[in-house]
Amino acid sequence: MSQGVKETLREVRARVEATDRVLEPAERTNIAATLTGADYISLSALSVAWGSALLFLRGEPNLALLAMFGAFLLDKADGWYARRTGNSSPFGRRVDSFIDVFAYLVPAALLYRAFSPHVVATWIVGFLVLAFGGLRLIRHNAEGFGEDGARSYYHGTTVVHTNLLVVANYVLAVFVGWSGLLAGVVIAAACPLMISNYKAYKTDASHIFAGVGALIAAGLALCLELGYL
Repeated sequence: MSQGVKETLREVRARVEATDRVLEPAERTNIAATLTGADYISLSALSVAWGSALLFLRGEPNLALLAMFGAFLLDKADGWYARRTGNSSPFGRRVDSFIDVFAYLVPAALLYRAFSPHVVATWIVGFLVLAFGGLRLIRHNAEGFGEDGARSYYHGTTVVHTNLLVVANYVLAVFVGWSGLLAGVVIAAACPLMISNYKAYKTDASHIFAGVGALIAAGLALCLELGYL
């Protein structure tokens, strides 16, 4: 056996042993002591996102959208608070990614259910949103941001992009009769982009665009709920 092959096998064995290693009690994370103010804001976002999911399941998509955007706001607030207080940490980023599943991915899957033409379409699109979105969050936790000179970027489109795409299709379905089947095709085709090598740069313009889009959608949802539209 060549030296190169032996070295590769040793590296693989070391990775497996590191993954399967049983931690000593002193090495285990004390969750209560580790949580920061930013993490508690994240958990607040989880609470609101769960309320959004319940509203979707009760057949109240417009109220659910409003709750979902409330979860968005809290999700953004936790990052701002962490940076402001200097409490950013790898643990906090993992907590944030866990919350993102319920703040962005689960609501997106449930929102498509509100205008899906068939349970099979709901099943397929929901699975793709959750699967590719989950893989995207796992990769981000493992790799972090990419760097292009002085600019940081996400690898692949984000779960926010996917969520807003579903929201846009919902708005089109409500106001112009956009086909739920075609919407499903569009959403399904966009899901693999979350694990692509597309560079989604972190810019003020992108945050402003997402914020404005969310505000417009929230305003439309409120008007629909109140009967103004």
